[in-house]
Amino acid sequence: MIYFNFLERLKKKGKYKKAYSEVKQSYLNRIRWAVALFYFGMGLTFSTWASRIPTIKSDLNLTEGELGTILFALPLGQLSMMLFSAKFVTRFGSNKTLPVALLLYTFCMTNLGLAQTAWQLALGLYLMGVTANLTNISVNTQGVYTEGLFKRNIMLSFHGMWSIAGFTGALIGLVLLGLTIATYTHFVSIGIVVLILVATNYTFLINAKESQAPTKKKAFFKMDTTLFWLGIIGFCSMASEGVMFDWSGIYFKDSIHVKGSLSVLGYTSFMIMMATGRFFGDRLTQKWGRKKVMQISGCMISIGLLTAVIFPYLIPATLAFMVVGLGVSTIIPTMLSLAGKHPTIPTSEALTTVSSVSFLGFLIGPPLIGHIAEAFGLQFSFAFIGVFGFIIAFMVSKIKIAD
Repeated sequence: MIYFNFLERLKKKGKYKKAYSEVKQSYLNRIRWAVALFYFGMGLTFSTWASRIPTIKSDLNLTEGELGTILFALPLGQLSMMLFSAKFVTRFGSNKTLPVALLLYTFCMTNLGLAQTAWQLALGLYLMGVTANLTNISVNTQGVYTEGLFKRNIMLSFHGMWSIAGFTGALIGLVLLGLTIATYTHFVSIGIVVLILVATNYTFLINAKESQAPTKKKAFFKMDTTLFWLGIIGFCSMASEGVMFDWSGIYFKDSIHVKGSLSVLGYTSFMIMMATGRFFGDRLTQKWGRKKVMQISGCMISIGLLTAVIFPYLIPATLAFMVVGLGVSTIIPTMLSLAGKHPTIPTSEALTTVSSVSFLGFLIGPPLIGHIAEAFGLQFSFAFIGVFGFIIAFMVSKIKIAD
């Protein structure tokens, strides 16, 4: 926790009260910016790697099937680290683990540019997944702490920074690809940017060690009911999100029959509205309450996906995907904020619990779509996932959520 000892003494003298308030608010804002930039660094690292996937596929002469198998190493690394991330964060503090984790995450990303064989790429992605999970738990723990300092909802804006980083990384990748800059040079350049972000902001992270009460082990092996249901809500949201990431372009190409670059219109519209929703979502949750916003968001996910199925035409489907983007924008950040404020379980462990359940949706959703599409068609598979939004709205109504 941060103390303003000198200013506290000055505050007792009436004429310094205003100065104390201004300096304190300025310092709190600097903390918020520091945490936001760590979210940005994490998003920039991931999007930089993603922007070069086609290039790496071509350089290593990989088939679609081989690439798909290799890409699974990334979530496998994340899953294998989930049981350990909370222990690292609880023991050493998120303010210490986050800078190290983000630098290791970025270092693993840069090394992907050196891969000469498929197994080297797979190993690099596995290690990137391990460090990604530790970074994710650490940065969201800092996000929860920072939100506590402001005593109002700001978690969505942090995730908005991650989304902005996604656009930034994709744009930089597009430009550098056009300039025929080598993959490794591209990755190292971004690594230097992240290094600068870490070096200029790590001192502003919140130093708050968590209680290591005996109850924490029980929480891991006998899952808290509220955390479990929050995880299921996250599962449904991340399944919907994963489908949009992996299948929106294919849906526009095969079901809406668009040609050329228009196939990315659905994904682009979804991403723009997801980022927008995260920057405006904090105000809405402050005004209407978390429960109502999550219920509305769940309904928007279902309405958007079902609209795209019922009206498989360019304009209606684009608008529908925008609605889905707004719907998923609030679910995960709000869920993490609620989990992180659990009264009896340390923040990092609560976040790991709900993240573990939620992340399965991101893993299972896209492959599930593929199998359902093969059996019944792509539109039916989108309609199936579309029901998940209504499930979210129903489950939110059954959970006690403090606004």
